Amino acid sequence: MTTAAELVIGAAPEAWAAAGFDVDVDDAGVGHLQLGGIRLRIDPSQRGMTEWVLAGAPDEAVTDIDGLHTSHGDPAAAPAADHPNTVFSIDHVVVNTADLERTCAAIESATGAPLKRVREAGPIRQGFHRLGELIVEVVTHAQVPTGPASFWGLAFNVRDIDALYERVGDELMSAPKPAVQPGRRIASFRVTAALGLPIAVMSVREVPPSDL
Repeated sequence: MTTAAELVIGAAPEAWAAAGFDVDVDDAGVGHLQLGGIRLRIDPSQRGMTEWVLAGAPDEAVTDIDGLHTSHGDPAAAPAADHPNTVFSIDHVVVNTADLERTCAAIESATGAPLKRVREAGPIRQGFHRLGELIVEVVTHAQVPTGPASFWGLAFNVRDIDALYERVGDELMSAPKPAVQPGRRIASFRVTAALGLPIAVMSVREVPPSDL
């Protein structure tokens, strides 16, 4: 089974530390942390989310999945402990595309992870794959420019969303509110947090979705 081993994000490691994440910075100034079983590499020389590192993919010669820069490596040895801000895992990554069927077919071909379902939400269409513990949410709408797919944002799972909001404050994070999923709450880090890409945090899901 193909899993996501690491995500590469362009941002300053210090910004992630200020948001309550436990970040190790190497001699090159690159930050490293782990959420659940997925590593994050925080590279200040990059912009946005630039790459995912897959483990167990059928063909490790694949370096591009419909525009998504791809490399290959080993999975994490063990799940990580919770971070000081109570974030403990990644819920999903959002991929933008102008052609949902094309991108989902490319993901399935490169990873073996089937398209689980397609959700129609007004002008927005979403397709869902699962790579181990990571849900891949592929999104299309009229405002997505033509061309290859691109990484857009992340959603994290947090044990205490109110404690996180109190820790970082309204300057860095929006106030928690009800999420689309029943029984969950959601908030987003603001641009002022400088985490490199849109990041939402979601309260703990009581029961994992059976179709993902």
